[in-house]
Amino acid sequence: MLSEKMVKELNNQINEELFSSYLYLSMSSYCNAQGLAGFSNWMRVQAQEELSHATKIFDYLLERNAQVTLGSIEQPKHEWKDLLNVFEETLAHEKHITGRFNLLMSVAVEEKDYATQSFLKWFIDEQVEEESNVDTMLSKLKLIGDNTSAVFYLDQEASTRVYVAPTAE
Repeated sequence: MLSEKMVKELNNQINEELFSSYLYLSMSSYCNAQGLAGFSNWMRVQAQEELSHATKIFDYLLERNAQVTLGSIEQPKHEWKDLLNVFEETLAHEKHITGRFNLLMSVAVEEKDYATQSFLKWFIDEQVEEESNVDTMLSKLKLIGDNTSAVFYLDQEASTRVYVAPTAE
């Protein structure tokens, strides 16, 4: 049985993931408005991933016979300075989410909740990948600067990203 504290934090994380999905959809819209359909796609895939994370936590709570409590989702911002700023904020947000999963793991350890520790390991591994993917894109954007041809090329690369549903573990 999950402790009350663990249930509360997992419910909070569902909302964090849903907000993340909203944020990345907003970034997708911004990129599309800038004529960057590839980056719009990249962010839309990111939004799908975050929604799947929320669903995975939702399902875990149900599987453990815990009450799911969905809170309000804050409206994300919708304007950015430029594409570089979008990815700087994406990396900062992913680091925030990593911190949230570290907190969840700390609670699971404190509560001696070994099943939840096992469940959370997937997310912690996923966050390493998330931060790396965003950091790679951010490094490329910093490297190319204002070179519109290079931005166009990178936009084409971003258009090839596809959503892959997480495998059951």
